[in-house]
Amino acid sequence: MRNVVVIGGGIVGLSVAWELTKRGQDVTVLEKEARWAAHQTGHNSNVVHAGLYYKPGSYKARMSTAGNRSIVDFARQYGVPVEVCGKLVVATSDAELPALAVLAERAEANGVPAKLISPAEARDHEPEVSCVGALRVESTGIIDFPAVCATLVRLLDETSADLRLNSPALGIRPGRHGGVEVATGTDVVHGSALVNCAGLHSDRIARLAGLTPSARIVPFRGEYYELKPERRNLVRGLIYPVPDPSLPFLGVHLTRMLDGSVHAGPNAVLALRREGYRWRDVSARDVADVARFPGVWRLARKYAYPTGVDEVRRSFSRHRFAASLARLVPAVTADDIVRHGSGVRAQALRPDGSLVDDFLIETTRNQVHVLNAPSPAATSALEIAKHIADVVSDAAA
Repeated sequence: MRNVVVIGGGIVGLSVAWELTKRGQDVTVLEKEARWAAHQTGHNSNVVHAGLYYKPGSYKARMSTAGNRSIVDFARQYGVPVEVCGKLVVATSDAELPALAVLAERAEANGVPAKLISPAEARDHEPEVSCVGALRVESTGIIDFPAVCATLVRLLDETSADLRLNSPALGIRPGRHGGVEVATGTDVVHGSALVNCAGLHSDRIARLAGLTPSARIVPFRGEYYELKPERRNLVRGLIYPVPDPSLPFLGVHLTRMLDGSVHAGPNAVLALRREGYRWRDVSARDVADVARFPGVWRLARKYAYPTGVDEVRRSFSRHRFAASLARLVPAVTADDIVRHGSGVRAQALRPDGSLVDDFLIETTRNQVHVLNAPSPAATSALEIAKHIADVVSDAAA
């Protein structure tokens, strides 16, 4: 029996560990924080994505469409809160209608149940919405992803998996008798194989393991507001704008959560620390890494003005943030929203300045590195895990 070392205790790492365990592998999971799902998994929108945005045939398209079903089935099987409520993607001007039609075609190509509807039909779902056309997506849902992780931890505990918190990977080298050795500062963990699911630090773990990754992680912070309790009636479900196809982000949207609260956001600004949830969270090392990477400057030349400037302005202005929401629901004003929190997206960027727009998984001897797994990775986690377990099994054959 092989022992596989998984680095990273978010939803992807825990899902990989669970899938490997089901296949008869011994597993050790190393998480540097004192709790599971501490970063991307614990700071996301808790939306179960349908899979309509992604290029047909891509990892994201295939894994999110399948993941939409598997994560909901998992939640229902183990009692994790989940609701398949559907969502609206709305065009707020005639200029957005062609892009909405393309999105509908992509949904059909990806096998996503979606239907173009009229403004009147859209208001049947969301009485306060303003649009000239909309796409109704039935399979989108909301879930408690941290609760999914807590369930996975419980299931792994029941299989006697070796789960270690406060265990950062500080050194990685080939094992003396094959496999790998991972130094945590207090111990050296031996494994026949290594799976890197370190999210915001995945590129650094890859380099620590001797791989030269094809992309670098650049952190983008997404900031959220929420509607005040007395204004939650303005939104019944999920309302999204038509996304800009040239950007990796879906735009500011409104999401009713399982507890009835309504979250608004996120925007997207460059974070000054890989785990920088506030402007004052600054890491000299992380800033220097960004400044030295030529891909960032090439990206900046393309997007800094006006897109980047607008995002920064919105970060500091509740009125600008509310104005973005009012494009979707005109009744929303700056007095209706309050700060809620933020998350940091681990976005992989290539040296030429291009954003990696699909999941990026690279392998070397006895190693699998998940180097780009932002949204919809949480939705797709069980499917990503099956793929990685196949890779590990093939390497052992």
